Amino acid sequence: MLIYKIFRTAEFQAFSQSGRSAGAPVDLADGYIHLSTGAQLPETLARHFAAETGLHLLALESDGLGGLRWEPSRGGQLFPHLYRELLATDVIWTRQLPLGPNGHLTGDLA
Repeated sequence: MLIYKIFRTAEFQAFSQSGRSAGAPVDLADGYIHLSTGAQLPETLARHFAAETGLHLLALESDGLGGLRWEPSRGGQLFPHLYRELLATDVIWTRQLPLGPNGHLTGDLA
């Protein structure tokens, strides 16, 4: 199953340059990297990134991803949390997330 990480431009640039990331400030504060499933992504974007431009979406394969735990969060849903650095080798693809008139455009996440 694909799961997703959202980075702001500066976070994405730092990740691209170093090939690794301990995450965004919220990840550092919480001690793990926050990820979302495709079904959770629209609400994550609306709650935490509304009206932000310059976002980058990173797709990861959850199967075999070491350090991944599924833990209850928003409304009791199980969210994927990564308890280690995110590595460039974990990422299957990346794309920018444009901001449309009704929110961020995620397109086909396959």
